[in-house]
Amino acid sequence: MSIAIADVAVFGETPSEEFTIRPDADRILAGSPDQTAWNYFTDRTGQFSTGIWEGAPGVWRVVFTENEFCHLMSGTVVVRDEAGGERTFRAGSSFVMPAGFVGTWEVVETARKLYATFEAAL
Repeated sequence: MSIAIADVAVFGETPSEEFTIRPDADRILAGSPDQTAWNYFTDRTGQFSTGIWEGAPGVWRVVFTENEFCHLMSGTVVVRDEAGGERTFRAGSSFVMPAGFVGTWEVVETARKLYATFEAAL
């Protein structure tokens, strides 16, 4: 099957699938971290997807089962590992969260990011 230019996902033009996300109550450590994601593309295998995510201030525990490329478009987030190490990311930052990372994700001020995730099939 051939892929055509009509199959190219264009953010803001291609219809997106919108998801409302809230971490499980036992993972929330502070705030009200309500989130929305607009997924613009998922490949045929379901392993790769990309879109835009927005999150409200709060702190929650995370366990990444996927590799995720992030480009922060606005806001500030602080990511902490289980040993207490931390990194602060601000608008313009690009980074990858590797599968297997366990720690906390804090949205300091409402944040918006472009994301691309890959989760290998088991």
